Amino acid sequence: MVLIDGFSVLKTINFSSRRNLGSPVTVARTYNTRNIDELILLDIDASKQNRAIDKFTIMDIATELFMPLTVGGGIKTTKDIEMALKMGADKVAINSEVLRKPSIIREAAQEFGQQCITVSIDIKKVSNSYKIYSHTHGLLLDLCLFDFCKQVEQLGAGELLINNVSQDGLMEGPDLALITLITNLVTIPVIAAGGISAPSDCTQVIEAGALAVAAASIFHFTSYTPNECKESMKANGISVRL
Repeated sequence: MVLIDGFSVLKTINFSSRRNLGSPVTVARTYNTRNIDELILLDIDASKQNRAIDKFTIMDIATELFMPLTVGGGIKTTKDIEMALKMGADKVAINSEVLRKPSIIREAAQEFGQQCITVSIDIKKVSNSYKIYSHTHGLLLDLCLFDFCKQVEQLGAGELLINNVSQDGLMEGPDLALITLITNLVTIPVIAAGGISAPSDCTQVIEAGALAVAAASIFHFTSYTPNECKESMKANGISVRL
């Protein structure tokens, strides 16, 4: 998973502290050679700045890849989705707009197909309970995470991307309990992000119920490779593409 602030790659810690990692095209080229199954590109400042993810960034990255590309950031309308798909994205991830207007999921799924609509949900653990987090509004204490996940599925989302704010960038291991809770609630695929520190963590995320693992820091700041993560999964009976 690659986070950008418009034109530069970032790595965050708990969605706040930021480290600049350079050009997204350069990073995409690197991932393209490392046997990644899918690249998720999220512009984390787009909604806050009231803009969509840059179409030329999508196009430049899409031309470098030999894998599916999911893009998100400032996706508010079906026109935004159409732009992203025309620029080379295979799927879009919608986050802030779903909180404001959940019906965007149904509109998008009807027009483009359920398979290309990912709903991204940022989650923070507060006093032993899980709350939805918004980049623009902070913690949404009145919105039940689990009811929201079920609603998203019913509206036609093709998959969920759950981003664990509490674990983001720390490389202290994923919250397996959260993953199991959500994957037991919905029948659509769940991609889990946050806290991956070693190949064994990837295996545990899948065993907890997720269909896929999204990771960044482990590949930016350690010597672990995507193939090592896949080899760990395969050694534990999980089907992967090596």
